[in-house]
Amino acid sequence: MNANGASHRDAGQASAGQASARPAFGRLVNVAKSFDTGGQHVSAVKDVSLQFRKGDLISLLGPSGCGKTTVLKMMGGLIPASGGLLELAGQAITGPYPGVGVVFQQPTLMPWRSVLGNVLFPMEVLGKNDRNAKTRAEELLALVGLSGFEQAYPRQLSGGMQQRVALCRAIVHEPSILLMDEPFGALDELTRLEMNDLLLDIRRVTGATVVFVTHSISEAVYLSDRVCVFSKRPAVIALELDVDIAYPRTQQTRFLEKFTQLEKQASIALGVVK
Repeated sequence: MNANGASHRDAGQASAGQASARPAFGRLVNVAKSFDTGGQHVSAVKDVSLQFRKGDLISLLGPSGCGKTTVLKMMGGLIPASGGLLELAGQAITGPYPGVGVVFQQPTLMPWRSVLGNVLFPMEVLGKNDRNAKTRAEELLALVGLSGFEQAYPRQLSGGMQQRVALCRAIVHEPSILLMDEPFGALDELTRLEMNDLLLDIRRVTGATVVFVTHSISEAVYLSDRVCVFSKRPAVIALELDVDIAYPRTQQTRFLEKFTQLEKQASIALGVVK
């Protein structure tokens, strides 16, 4: 599969031919990353190239320690690349990228702040914590089912509710791209399925561009326009898998023959199935 294959296939959108004409929003060209650990040279990412369009949801799928998170951090400008080119919206990424939202595996909420205070924190940093910001934060909390919890504190919430707050915090400043590092990996299976559907709802409503790191084959296929399957470290992309299943998706989608076929292709690329 080539890096240009996946288009946003939400209900009512343009035809695939029209969608494919959209210009690339982000691209990685021959990106590499190595670390020196106590004098030992470790190559984490060898040669990663991919591109995606605005509004796409791309999953980086692979085993733990294969370099997925390293690629995500380079895309956000959190760590520098050792080689290659990273661009977002035509801008080379050489440091922290201002138009990014990040969601980690743990919610990392500030325990002394209320739910609303946590969501509004990015707006405070940007000097934009006005009435419009509060209104947007309240609308996002309503979207994720947390109306009425604005003045609650993190300790009063379940793990899934805390991750909903973290998701609202990541998008309250309307970032041009949302980077998600195994955000649902610590949740129980039922909550994880609910969060998958919630993310698709948020993407539909906001039009967010999402790069999503996971080691769950089923999750990657369910969420994504395209799945990039990573090899073991040092990382290269072993397979780019276009997920040609229409949105909106429901949990019934997981039982489609096409879904099972895509899971099998990803499993073969990962070496899980011979």
